[in-house]
Amino acid sequence: MQALRIHWLALALLAASAPAAAGDAAGKGGAILDLRYRFEHVTQDNALDDADAHTLRTRVGYRTGAWNGWSALVEADDVRRLGGRYNDTRNGRTGHSVVADPEGTAINQALLHFGGERVAATVGRQRINLDNQRFVGGVGWRQNEQTYDGVMLQLTPTKKLSATYAWLGRVNTVFGPDDGPRANAVNRADSEGDSHLLNLRYAISPRMVATGYHYRLDLDDLAVTAGAPMDSLSSATTGLRLAGTFERLDYAAEFARQDALHGNPWDLDSHYHLVELGIRLGKARLAAGEELLGGAGGPGNRAFQTPLGTRHKFQGWADMFVTTPADGVQDRYAGAVVPVAGGSLQAWYHDFSAERGSASYGTELDVSYARGIPGVPGLDALLKYARHDADRTSPTVDTEKFWLQVQYTY
Repeated sequence: MQALRIHWLALALLAASAPAAAGDAAGKGGAILDLRYRFEHVTQDNALDDADAHTLRTRVGYRTGAWNGWSALVEADDVRRLGGRYNDTRNGRTGHSVVADPEGTAINQALLHFGGERVAATVGRQRINLDNQRFVGGVGWRQNEQTYDGVMLQLTPTKKLSATYAWLGRVNTVFGPDDGPRANAVNRADSEGDSHLLNLRYAISPRMVATGYHYRLDLDDLAVTAGAPMDSLSSATTGLRLAGTFERLDYAAEFARQDALHGNPWDLDSHYHLVELGIRLGKARLAAGEELLGGAGGPGNRAFQTPLGTRHKFQGWADMFVTTPADGVQDRYAGAVVPVAGGSLQAWYHDFSAERGSASYGTELDVSYARGIPGVPGLDALLKYARHDADRTSPTVDTEKFWLQVQYTY
């Protein structure tokens, strides 16, 4: 595996030095500029003080145009604290609630890409989002994005069939770019390993797409929770997803099983399922569903985990179930997305319970409103709120979170 390591700085310099003429000729190259200011407030019913975080993420980069199918990209992120008091997992403010946006500057992406009619390949530090990002994603909600060092191949032998394979040598997590003295096996800045992702997608009909996947995650320097053994997140997950539309309806059904991999000291054997049905009424969408991440017997937490997923998208925006509890979690939810005053209003309600046993975990209400700022192309604003009300038997606590975000993208 050492022979496959890539010197990311050299790759970044190569991408940056790619001829501008190639990008101009293709008409697809250009500079990247993304500024995202966010205020995040967290209140929890525990001994921690409230958190107030003012942060700014600055993303700059350059993407070349294509030349004979080849292109390159380099992109750097800088996250700065503008004010407030909060625990960013690195700054030592452990008496405050967590806002996991530590300061730092790092290469976010640095890659070479080849795109052909049937074959595409990307090598380097890159963004990988598979399907709905439940199992593999970029966690784009956090100020420091999760990216991957490795190689990805994409094959499209027919219009109906596509295949994606990726080898990952390192995961650059949202807790980076630096570990610092307070890093542990749960919030490491990066994780080296030898992981393999396989995703096959087939269009059965215009109204149904089937996706089969097998993800082998070798994460030997990470743990499920503090105090859990190292390698306890190494797993093999195999699943099938069916999704599609019919008239005004859309649907999704998914099932997966997770087993232990390599040196994982725990004997994992847990399952996952999802069912969701949506209906479109004009430009609005209403949806309801159930997502279940199974628990498992035995000592420790052997529940179904999704360590590389964009978990903020699922089971409530308060992020109470980033780590699946030992008894699993069942999430019954309903909500709507409605256009309002030139923007998009969302509201979702969740009812949480244990998958094993009869414990109730509580409920959550999530509301957001996003819209572009009139007269300023590329400038968007977001208001977002989450309220989690925990039951007595829940491993969570009552939590309120509020966000105000303004983002400019060039």
